Amino acid sequence: MDSRTAAHVLSEIAGLLELRAENRFKSRAYRAAAGAVLALDTDDLSPMLRSGEIANIGGIGPATLSVLSDLIENGDSRYLAQLRENTPEGVLDMMRVPGLGPAKLQLVYEKLGVATLDELEAAARDGRLATLKGFGPKTVEKLVEAIAFTRRTGSLVRFHQAYAEAQRLLASVRRHPDVVVAEIAGSLRRHREVVRDLDIVAAVSTAPAEVAASFARLPGVRAATLAGGSAAITFLDGTILDLYCVPPNAFTLTLWRETGSEPHVAEMGERLARRGYALDQYHVRDADGRAVPLPEERALYALADLAYVPPELREGMGELGAAADGTMPHLLAAQDIRGVLHCHTRYSDGDATIAEMAQAARARGWRYLGISDHSQSAFYAGGLEPDAVARQHDEIDALNAASSDFRILKGIEADILPSGQLDYDDDTLDRFDYVIGSVHSRFRMGESEMTARILAALDDPRLTVLGHPTGRLLLTREPYAVDMEAVIAKAADVHAAIELNADPRRLDLDWRLCREAKRRGVTIEIGPDAHSTQGLDNVAIGVGIARKGWLEATDILNARSADDVLAFAATRRHSGGHHPTLPRRAAARPRPAEPELPF
Repeated sequence: MDSRTAAHVLSEIAGLLELRAENRFKSRAYRAAAGAVLALDTDDLSPMLRSGEIANIGGIGPATLSVLSDLIENGDSRYLAQLRENTPEGVLDMMRVPGLGPAKLQLVYEKLGVATLDELEAAARDGRLATLKGFGPKTVEKLVEAIAFTRRTGSLVRFHQAYAEAQRLLASVRRHPDVVVAEIAGSLRRHREVVRDLDIVAAVSTAPAEVAASFARLPGVRAATLAGGSAAITFLDGTILDLYCVPPNAFTLTLWRETGSEPHVAEMGERLARRGYALDQYHVRDADGRAVPLPEERALYALADLAYVPPELREGMGELGAAADGTMPHLLAAQDIRGVLHCHTRYSDGDATIAEMAQAARARGWRYLGISDHSQSAFYAGGLEPDAVARQHDEIDALNAASSDFRILKGIEADILPSGQLDYDDDTLDRFDYVIGSVHSRFRMGESEMTARILAALDDPRLTVLGHPTGRLLLTREPYAVDMEAVIAKAADVHAAIELNADPRRLDLDWRLCREAKRRGVTIEIGPDAHSTQGLDNVAIGVGIARKGWLEATDILNARSADDVLAFAATRRHSGGHHPTLPRRAAARPRPAEPELPF
């Protein structure tokens, strides 16, 4: 039993106890135990149980240890099964609705008898929900939207979570004695921002069906469907693995086919057919029916007289045409990034000091780090008053004076106010090397109003980068209503950059819009939105999304030197005046072969 599955079981028990209004300390104990077990980060808890070590871990008490013992020894939890049995299935579905916590869920269940998503939506629409304490008109309106959102996204997982789980499963598959080689495929390999299931292709040295069946018997498996060498496996925590076991000479074609996408595979099949090749289950065959060796995927594209198409681009969106006519982009690589600009420190809502963030950035091979804490209007995030800005700049000056090979830039993430103005007065904004402008409030504006707000901000030459431009939180919050075509066009006109926010909860700018921005010549900044030193690792995910959006190093602001970044900001600042409808602000109110990424 692995630590991630065990932590999931403990967390689900905690949620069900909260729903049943059990002693709150009991549910907290299970949540604490879940955190402690997750931190163990191991594929097998059995040795720790046998040695007694697990009983000595802080946060694990007699009750949670009993659940863990049951899990490790039997592959399931009888206590969780009992709690589920006594909880209507529909209520379990309702627990996934954003904004509907255990207390509210218990209230609607007990007072209205609501036990399914459909019943919850009906109660919201017919007015019954509004009769309950804590459910005002706006709350009910948001809940209706959240129900629809849950139906659309309920089985989806964000990229970074899917990637971590896929790596764990891949390691398990590779350890099997009959597996020769195994790789991740599917939408995860194509670097989709959210995925529904995980795909792994394995070349095996013995009967594929036998190997596939052995994985269906792993601890933590809830259900499995076998079909020859394929296994669709559902784990206790809801993770779905599609495993494809094939003979070694079928590995390349299977990896390519199961990477997808379906439109890409179909179009490739048509192109190969026009050149006299046919695809069967395991092989590409020539006109005489002979199997063509495929040592790697590049050989398959060569048969179709095409340049190699990296996995990120295989979406059936013109990539094969580009591979045919020589216009494939030379995609951005992780080593092209020279520094980062969107980072927070303890001055606002970050966890690390400026020096700690700089040291971590230097350790990642970058040459500069931009500090962009929140501006004063973001009081909820410790936004900086002007005197704090002055103290921060003095600290940055001192750190820069002590270093000859690394540079810290003075930035800010300034709120774009509802009027379209940037937070702070002009004189304060002029003190920064660059300004990231972001919307952090009034998300429910209408499209025309929100678009006008952002376009007005882009008219301010002090705005260097438009931050997380649609405000989306993947699987949590929809993008706010905004005309992104107009925003991208405006950014092109005024030569402002747009951020590809690499926080895995955002990944905003969407990769589909990256292509439109590139077409219009808009510069993109990949920002980790890091609130800790570990958050700097978000850049790798952002690079993958940039690649998926057809972006090259020449498109990326922070693939340039620090001097070039400063020049970009200075050019913006000196390129024009103020928006004609906005007066000059007084002081604001307080407050070689292209590498493939390992994804």
